[in-house]
Amino acid sequence: MHQLVPDEPLPRDGYPFPDDALHRRRGPKAPRGRHLAGKDIALILDAHFARPSALPSELADVFHDVYVPIHHNEHIAAAAARVDTERARQTGRWLVRYGTDRCSVTVGLALLAVVGTADDIPLIQTIGLLSDRFGPLAAYAFERQTGGVEALLWLAERVTGWGRVYAVEALCRLDDPAARRWLLRRACDGDFLNGYFAGEVATVARLHEALAELDTDSEMVDHIGRLLHLMSDCGGMGLTLAHYPHSRVVLEAHARHVGLLSPTMERYFTIAVLTQHLTTEPPKAAGCTAAQQEALRAIYLEVLDREEWTQAARAGIAADDNRMRWLADHRAPQLRLRAFPDREPDAEE
Repeated sequence: MHQLVPDEPLPRDGYPFPDDALHRRRGPKAPRGRHLAGKDIALILDAHFARPSALPSELADVFHDVYVPIHHNEHIAAAAARVDTERARQTGRWLVRYGTDRCSVTVGLALLAVVGTADDIPLIQTIGLLSDRFGPLAAYAFERQTGGVEALLWLAERVTGWGRVYAVEALCRLDDPAARRWLLRRACDGDFLNGYFAGEVATVARLHEALAELDTDSEMVDHIGRLLHLMSDCGGMGLTLAHYPHSRVVLEAHARHVGLLSPTMERYFTIAVLTQHLTTEPPKAAGCTAAQQEALRAIYLEVLDREEWTQAARAGIAADDNRMRWLADHRAPQLRLRAFPDREPDAEE
């Protein structure tokens, strides 16, 4: 599957897996006490490792009926520490490479996450592409390995949804200068789940210190727009504009630079959402004074109502673009934008 799309996420995150028929019914439930999760697996591993002649293949089908956590687990890590490291490593490698059940592959990856070496990076990257299931352990493995930043960047570029959350959060925790350029330009792919890490990205990548680069970097302008959009509406998920100390400075820089670019559907959508936020929320929600908020709103509105931007938005409406349709239903009526002239806001709006 990866060979078909070597530089993109796998379609549908790789689902359905080959073992789909075995997992259509709900599997074992997590223990009531979170501290108990993984204990059953550790007991199975201890019994296996207690037999010097036991082969990794004997573990291929033994985890299907126990609860298998998909995140790093201290009980599994302890079981790996109680046996010779090389044996734990070879067992993990075999399960990840040859396992035909997601449960055994997850256990193998959990072993590699704590005893794997740089030699295991390609294997972990490959299984990590099935990121909804294997992303958390792949990201954990790379956090503790030499060369992990490069491995995480490779993986983060090729996963979406929860997989991207795991990879980007790991990059933020590492806070390595080698990841800064990518975090500033590529971390957010527009998915709603990006809201979990958008504020972390802005903080760790020191976005407010990189604003001078906007003069020559349209990719960064667009990415800042995504960050601001996400942070305007991610309460309960991550850092919001109201609590980001550099909100006003970043908003002002984005407002100055986005209008210098040609219109696209994404740019129009992002500006409209930010304008709505500045229209309906109190100034503190954007880290501004009332005067600063009104000035920002005026700059964004002026861009949205330019003839070329209006024409681009109307082309999107005619093509039934999802973003334009959403704006027509939820945001544009209040803003009275030229691109949406025919609809009056409802009483509720």
